[in-house]
Amino acid sequence: MNKPIPEEYNNLLIEIKQRIRSAQYEALKAVNKELIALYWDIGKTIVTRQQGETWGRSVVKQLAKDLQNEFPGISGFSARNIWNMRSFYLEYSQNQKLQPLVAEIGWTHNLIVLKKCKDDLEREFYIKMTRKFGWTKNVLIHQIENQTYVWLQ
Repeated sequence: MNKPIPEEYNNLLIEIKQRIRSAQYEALKAVNKELIALYWDIGKTIVTRQQGETWGRSVVKQLAKDLQNEFPGISGFSARNIWNMRSFYLEYSQNQKLQPLVAEIGWTHNLIVLKKCKDDLEREFYIKMTRKFGWTKNVLIHQIENQTYVWLQ
């Protein structure tokens, strides 16, 4: 004979589901932080190797090809994205204020901010708002195109 499920069971289920969702979200944030750090390091490595050497398009193209062969199930290692990593590093390496913020939003969001925003204050605004409100890529683009930053100044 089965015992009936206690009334408190629904509360338990809600609590555990919330805990699972919270853990999933925290894991996603940790993965994102590591990915941004990896892309930062790759960008830094490319910049460092280009100083004093004749590293250009052919080296990055070959690097992309070799990385894609080595990690076939992982996207993000196209030649274009490696150049983006380089630009990302160059743009933020001298900016102590924005450096810690860029790890708090996704790579695609960072690329949008990097390419569409003109100055550091505007970038800071959109990075913080994306983090605070969890803007999707499309919402971020919409906010930038509507010049939300300008309207709130």
